[in-house]
Amino acid sequence: MMAIAIREPGGPDVLVPVERPRPEPGRGELLIKVAAAGVNRPDVMQRQGRYAPPPGVSDIPGLEVAGTVEAVGPEVSGWSVGDRVCALLAGGGYAEYCVAPVPQCLPIPQGLDFTHAAGLPEVMLTVWTNVFERGRLVAGESILIHGGSSGIGTAAVQIAHARGARVFATAGTDEKCRACEALGAEHAINYRTSDFVAEVKALTQDRGVDVVLDMVGGEYLQRNIDVLAVDGRLVQIAQLGGYRSTINTIPILQKRLTITGSVLRSRSVEEKGRIAAAVREQVWPLIESGAVRVPVHQTFPLTNAAEAHRVLESSTHIGKLILQVQSEGT
Repeated sequence: MMAIAIREPGGPDVLVPVERPRPEPGRGELLIKVAAAGVNRPDVMQRQGRYAPPPGVSDIPGLEVAGTVEAVGPEVSGWSVGDRVCALLAGGGYAEYCVAPVPQCLPIPQGLDFTHAAGLPEVMLTVWTNVFERGRLVAGESILIHGGSSGIGTAAVQIAHARGARVFATAGTDEKCRACEALGAEHAINYRTSDFVAEVKALTQDRGVDVVLDMVGGEYLQRNIDVLAVDGRLVQIAQLGGYRSTINTIPILQKRLTITGSVLRSRSVEEKGRIAAAVREQVWPLIESGAVRVPVHQTFPLTNAAEAHRVLESSTHIGKLILQVQSEGT
């Protein structure tokens, strides 16, 4: 099969097409003929040499795919060859074929094509476990979502809004802010021109928000603490702005704050399967009803994965970037 390998740690040009043996499904696994694969920030970090795949996982990048079941491994039930599937992977998605553990495989929501379905697994599982499990966001509460125009951000804005939360977001341009508002944010703040702490405080009568979903870290940590309401929860899912910060811890005590976070890739198959089951129950109906959609900014042929990474790193996109591996129906 054809796949995309990382020749050496470096820039986008180290992503090169290679021939690799087609994988075989093991016990409890599906072999998926990949039609499309999502492009995510962890792929960039892996390419740069900063996020190695877990032991025993393919060195091919790619954490989410959509396609059809090509073969089923031993002890697999509920899936048949030809079924339409999207799956969360620990690696191996930038390829014509990949294997995935059955608990991490989901039927494609009704009405969705492969291109849009490929943008679901990594994003939806990340949002669900962080916003609604760790962040404990419920209807009637408020949330501030940083990077609201990203793949994670657009999903979080829509799901939080659909489930009855008051949603605020930050983004880097006025156009991105308007896109966040079109997806359900009550107000989006251009972080390059405005102070999100002051704006959110003004919009909430100085109360602040119940949950902050942050992928920036660094100097945002203190500001996130400042913008949280009493009993607020900060959920950290990435550190794009840096790993270190000096903070004043007094507000954590005074406001009884919770600071938490998680990564998805290193969690067990059982844990990912539990989250996937919750997503199927809670989020799939929202997608099938049209309340939540997958904004796809641009698609690229698999062989042009390097260009997809350039666009991702430019942060000019709104929504998901998708690699097209095989055409629909082939």
